[in-house]
Amino acid sequence: MSFVSPLFLWYFLPAVLIAVLVCPRSWRNGIIAVGSLLFYTIGAGGFVFLLLGCMVVNFLAGPLLAPSPWDVHGVRRRRILIAVVSLDVAVLLIWKYAGFATQQIAAVAHWFGGSVPVASLVVPIGISFYTFHHISYVVDIYRGERQALRNPVSFAAYIAMFPQLVAGPIVRYREIADQLPQLRSHRLDDIAAGFPRFALGLCKKTIIADSLGPLVDACFKVPSDQMTFATAWVGAIAYTLQLFFDFSGYSDMAIGLGRMLGFRLPENFARPYSSVTITEFWRRWHMSLSRWFRDYVYIPLGGNRHGAAKTYRNLCIVFVLTGFWHGAQWTFLVWGCYHGALLVIERRFGLDLDPATPWKRYLRRALTGLLVVFGWVFFRSPDLGHALSMIGHMLIPDFDGFGAGVEQAFTNQRLVLLLAALAVFFLPAHPVTGPLLESSRSRPATALRIGVMTVGLLYAAILIATGTFSPFLYYQF
Repeated sequence: MSFVSPLFLWYFLPAVLIAVLVCPRSWRNGIIAVGSLLFYTIGAGGFVFLLLGCMVVNFLAGPLLAPSPWDVHGVRRRRILIAVVSLDVAVLLIWKYAGFATQQIAAVAHWFGGSVPVASLVVPIGISFYTFHHISYVVDIYRGERQALRNPVSFAAYIAMFPQLVAGPIVRYREIADQLPQLRSHRLDDIAAGFPRFALGLCKKTIIADSLGPLVDACFKVPSDQMTFATAWVGAIAYTLQLFFDFSGYSDMAIGLGRMLGFRLPENFARPYSSVTITEFWRRWHMSLSRWFRDYVYIPLGGNRHGAAKTYRNLCIVFVLTGFWHGAQWTFLVWGCYHGALLVIERRFGLDLDPATPWKRYLRRALTGLLVVFGWVFFRSPDLGHALSMIGHMLIPDFDGFGAGVEQAFTNQRLVLLLAALAVFFLPAHPVTGPLLESSRSRPATALRIGVMTVGLLYAAILIATGTFSPFLYYQF
């Protein structure tokens, strides 16, 4: 079930909100847990039992991981942590990467005249996200940063909470532990603050991202031998914008939904295309993923505390994992290595610092934008050959125009939306629209809130009613 489906908007969401409003406050987490498991079952079917199995293991392990005077050296707790995290990672590896791994083994075996069966497993939606939530839960307890939950309903509300279950933001346990006790009061105020944020995300997704989708698909479907300079650049820029408005739109909807339910979920985007460096880009793009890898991989590996060489090693490890986390394809691995290499280069030559003069900032911002666009070509392409061919055409101008399929998809409406969406490359880094819309009472924020909730929301509702919407791009991860 998608946030932009009529089933969710007209039936599921109103039912959950009404239940939260009219039922006793102590029922909130139970309503969220039951509703979230129903939400996941509608979308994933029998995979809900895999989710429930992982939840049971991690919930039971929680109290065993808390610091104890009976385990002075932490040996028992460490063993339990290793076992639980290994199980969580194994579930992710089997369901998400077994097919890719057996394909590579089969390819090698074929070179030597042998054959190996290839596993074909359907990837459960949201598995990358709820696996990271489970790991965050047990590690934060092990570190003594938060106490284990004794109430299984509260635990289910955290892990399965439908706003963030399928595509984030990735909510570290420490960020939400203090919110799980059912102590909130101003429920109507929460809905009044969260709904405009949800509406903003809905407009981003349906009006901009979904409108650019057919153009992106047409450009990336062009065979390598028919690719042109214009097709390559339009496809790359359109996908850069589609992905941002799709994923940041989902994040706005998730944060708005969480607020309506009484939770403050972490921000996930902060104008990433306004970044001056790649380092800054990763502080603004998918911020919850960056924070997760920082806290649970980069810092435990040593971070930047043991010299330049180990810092570069740790950065490379993190971005190899970041690439593969997105999917079991070589294109994602190359994309992760590409960004890891850019970060290493910036640190090595001191380019991760903001330039002192305005004109240097403009040049660096333009360069960063171009590097990000090139990276998204790897991220979107079906294979490495197609990605390299497309980038090659982006670097060599020609005058061949578009192919027939691209011309048909490149309508006047999409041209207008493409040009309007390009404004994200030129807007200042602050203020960020989502938090401004949710909390500010300034006149510009009020005008934006009124526009989003009248014209924007009406147009988005018409698009949804006519069936012109598509699944969120990050559902596949």
